[in-house]
Amino acid sequence: MKVLSGIQPTGRGHWGNYFGAIRQYIELQGNEQSFYFIADLHALTTVRDPKILRQNIQDSAIDLLALGLQPDKATLFRQSDVPEVTELTWLLMTITQMHLLEKCHAYKDKKARGLAADAGLFTYPVLMAADILIYDSNVVPVGVDQVQHIEVTRDLAQRFNSMYGDDCLVLPEAHVLDSSAKVPGTDGEKMSKSYDNTIPVFATPKKLRKIINKIKTDSTPVEDPKTPEGCAVFNLYRLFATQQQQDDLAARYRAGGMGYGEAKTTLYEAAMDYFGPAFEKRTELEQRPDDVEDILRQGAIRARQKAQSVLERVRAACGLKSQPVSL
Repeated sequence: MKVLSGIQPTGRGHWGNYFGAIRQYIELQGNEQSFYFIADLHALTTVRDPKILRQNIQDSAIDLLALGLQPDKATLFRQSDVPEVTELTWLLMTITQMHLLEKCHAYKDKKARGLAADAGLFTYPVLMAADILIYDSNVVPVGVDQVQHIEVTRDLAQRFNSMYGDDCLVLPEAHVLDSSAKVPGTDGEKMSKSYDNTIPVFATPKKLRKIINKIKTDSTPVEDPKTPEGCAVFNLYRLFATQQQQDDLAARYRAGGMGYGEAKTTLYEAAMDYFGPAFEKRTELEQRPDDVEDILRQGAIRARQKAQSVLERVRAACGLKSQPVSL
């Protein structure tokens, strides 16, 4: 099974990113082939400061490695280090129908809000399709809201194959990520950068405690019983706790005599225990930027080997020279 996933370097990851996606990506590493890329080309549609983009790329790589991605089990690389993907994007663009892209969520949402949508956003799904198809990916882990991207990829692959040969491009399948790990933000709504309610995975202990203390709760007095269900503090604690630990804290909620401040301290301690080893590893990796760069470079070499073989097949199918002239 060949697994592929991309992480956009648009800012530091938060608990929602980790429990909703990254943790499950990492669990899928070690398959026949597992490709994980930093989607820096995609990020250009929103991040226009080169210094910020370079830092985001570095941070994303370090975060993934600290959280458990292992270079001997998965190929980690920068998207832009594999130029074959941009050539495949153009080849796919030549057979992509406009109405297919006009239906895509990101473009429709921006247009509905009266915002200017550039060509990068409009053709974004084609680059995403190339990301997937260039590695003969069988499985692409995505959230429910991203299934459309896989459907577009399959549509383009089927259309290309119908024109140039049934065995040219592999049709991927979506692996829909478990949505049971619903992560509330500090305001109780879904954790999202757009809502400004996130808790960073790698917040310092001092900052983490400050953020957790700001989590919105109701005004139930300390001595009164409280309902754990619907409480953002309790629901966040569930992400880190065993079933027995969850049951114990729920019982303390219902018994009364425990304030939300104590519950927040319990959450803080659980999060520190859970992410503590990753935090230490990240601190270590920050001191070894050359090693991180080497991991990305070696990953790009492995990724390009696969991408070149697929592109050679696709070019030949289109009637182009199977390989461009070498300089």
